[in-house]
Amino acid sequence: MTGGEPLDLLMIVDDPAIAGFVARRGVDRLFVDLEVMGKAERQGHLDTVQSVQTSEVVTRIRQSAPEAHLLVRINPLHGGSATEIDDVLARGADSIMLPMFHDRETLARFFDLLKGRAAAVPLFETVGAVDALPGLIGDLPLERLHIGLNDLHLERGDPMIFTPLAQGLLEEAATAMREGGVAFGIGGVARAGEGHVPPELVLGEHVRLGSTAAILSRTFHRRAATLEALTGEMDFAAEIGRLRQIYADFQVADGAQIDANRLAFQRAVATA
Repeated sequence: MTGGEPLDLLMIVDDPAIAGFVARRGVDRLFVDLEVMGKAERQGHLDTVQSVQTSEVVTRIRQSAPEAHLLVRINPLHGGSATEIDDVLARGADSIMLPMFHDRETLARFFDLLKGRAAAVPLFETVGAVDALPGLIGDLPLERLHIGLNDLHLERGDPMIFTPLAQGLLEEAATAMREGGVAFGIGGVARAGEGHVPPELVLGEHVRLGSTAAILSRTFHRRAATLEALTGEMDFAAEIGRLRQIYADFQVADGAQIDANRLAFQRAVATA
């Protein structure tokens, strides 16, 4: 379980006005998604967020929220990765996320290219990467990472996004990260009270495993394309507060409550 750390919330943004607004109302890290290589082939049949952005959006988001932490997801490692990394760093990225790697060698190459110039946040979203994760702690300079459930469940052929979590796939990795002092987050989270598996169940699993971060899902903000649409549809700060309160309540729950929530979560996933 977590030791009282607040929940770190990330939000994928491409509109500068929205970015500045949410950065002042509870979003800890603005997330610019530049990944395009292979994503349509993997997720084209799903209603998921798929980037069509170019690196210029990094500059616009940086200018709109100069004090915010800016995380940029680049493409999977390829021949142009060094140039891509240099570009987003020059545009103001504070941390860089590498997606869709399967082994130690690819991740090690990413660290070599980054050269410590920004925080590395590898996205462990393949079976190979998750299986390798415990052995990478202490071997590579992992300080923070994120577990991506979308591509992970697709690769496994699972019926829904939370199945890997419900079936215990992350237990060994989470233990290793807690013991190794590696901060990590898991997947995304919807609005309180919404979804087949609502945050009232999901965030209990975050606390049990030691996760301290989650991405605000598409359903959280209804893919609002403008600030007017976002503010007209929801009280953003209040909804952020509801998620933080759910997480904080689990942090002070006893073992029996955490265990009961785990069973309820597994039942909800099985019937979703």
